[in-house]
Amino acid sequence: MDHPLATSAAESALESDTPLLYALPGFLGSTFMTIGAFGVGWFPLSTNALNWPMIQFLQTQSLGLALARSFVIVGAALLLQAWLVVGVDALQGRITGLRTMYIVIAAWCLPLLLAPPLFSRDVYSYYMQGRLQLAGHNPYLSGVSLVPGWFRSGVDPLWADVSTPYGPIFLGIERLVAIIAGDSALLASYLLRLTSLLGVVVLAWCVPRLARIHGINAVPALWLGVMNPMVILHFVAGAHNDSLMVAAICLALWLALTNRTTFSIVVAALAVGIKPVAIVVLPFIALILAGQNPTRRSRIYAVLRVAFTTGPVLIFSSALVGVGAFGWIGALATPGSVRSWLSPITAIGMMWGGFIQIMGLGNHTDVTITITRVCGALALGVLLVGLVLRPTGRSATRGAAEAFLLLVLLGPVAQPWYLLWAIPLFASTGLSRNQLRAAILVTCGFTIHGLANWSATADTFFELSDGLAILISIATLALAILTSAQERGLILGKKIEHGLSPKDDAAQLRAQSKLL
Repeated sequence: MDHPLATSAAESALESDTPLLYALPGFLGSTFMTIGAFGVGWFPLSTNALNWPMIQFLQTQSLGLALARSFVIVGAALLLQAWLVVGVDALQGRITGLRTMYIVIAAWCLPLLLAPPLFSRDVYSYYMQGRLQLAGHNPYLSGVSLVPGWFRSGVDPLWADVSTPYGPIFLGIERLVAIIAGDSALLASYLLRLTSLLGVVVLAWCVPRLARIHGINAVPALWLGVMNPMVILHFVAGAHNDSLMVAAICLALWLALTNRTTFSIVVAALAVGIKPVAIVVLPFIALILAGQNPTRRSRIYAVLRVAFTTGPVLIFSSALVGVGAFGWIGALATPGSVRSWLSPITAIGMMWGGFIQIMGLGNHTDVTITITRVCGALALGVLLVGLVLRPTGRSATRGAAEAFLLLVLLGPVAQPWYLLWAIPLFASTGLSRNQLRAAILVTCGFTIHGLANWSATADTFFELSDGLAILISIATLALAILTSAQERGLILGKKIEHGLSPKDDAAQLRAQSKLL
């Protein structure tokens, strides 16, 4: 029989080694992706870094380009596999401390802080919108093409003549970054990544606390909601400002649930000031403020309180930035100018238009897309109103999660990182076995999509057909996902028998107390 002290020492040693065991594979994956990013990431044409020998080799030589692409694909595969391995232990209770999870998340993100923008070059649009403001123009009325040198600064021509889709708070951040970075678009991209990383940090703080409030184990909630490879690919490597918006939404909900009501509304208003789509969370903040079993009077009071706090915050921030009090309202329609096959509503419209054209009745795709988008908007409006007016059986946080998911499914445009508007909230409020399996498959699928779509569109790659790029990505990642029985069990649902739900009576009571 083992001596109790020896057993305790062995357990302590195992606990101290565990973070490293979980962190190392993902750290290597992120490191590989960072190396590859210097060959296939986005550099502005104006940067002197393009003259560095290593970057020239990775970007201009066939062997260098092949190595760069391979590093990114293999790195993403390692990261995804490491996430699945951690998921098995997190869901089965073998990881009990948030400290381990935080160390692992930090290790996985750290290498990518050195990488140029990867999977997206939206950061250069952010920067040039800041430059546009410094030049005396209003981003709600003008595109960045008015700024000399916009193309050499890395902006996607798709956004050259489009007004900004962002709120006044983020315009202020863009302006500040443009002041600090001066003429260096590359420096601006790193500064903007730090702001996105701040969002990830706030998310990592909020999600476990929201989960505990809803009776959910904080460790697997953090695994799904923040350690998620999509967060690392799009919020860290891609530096999308959605990170700040989602973090502010989660923080606002936590503040409301812990009776810090005024702060909650202000933070929710800040989320709207980053991306106006966050306006969807405001009715759910009002539901929380109205309390359990609210009267009509308490509901009206809560709505008025939210409205009369949010309005001044947005008006003041707009005036401070100098873009007009209500220019951000027009930003709500800007993303709809892009056609995306990822949007079910837009995809139906494009397929319908294509069928009509095949039948020889002419090209009416614009009309069919408009029709399906109008139908989607009407359905979305009805469903959102239903979530707010019939909240019984779900918490306000869960209602917000479902609202953002509906917005992605029925909205005019969708991007993979839009799913991250909802995933942290779903992770915080619990998922059944089948729902959790779907969330894992969605994460794996959109990690693959991110690689394949990026491979097909980045102009620094050697030529490969879109289909071949997709097949290479799928084959590499499928091998990583199915490499062991544990991971196959997680994907197929055998390791998640109880899903992500309250496990004991106390947790179930906490969850029940949050149902309106």
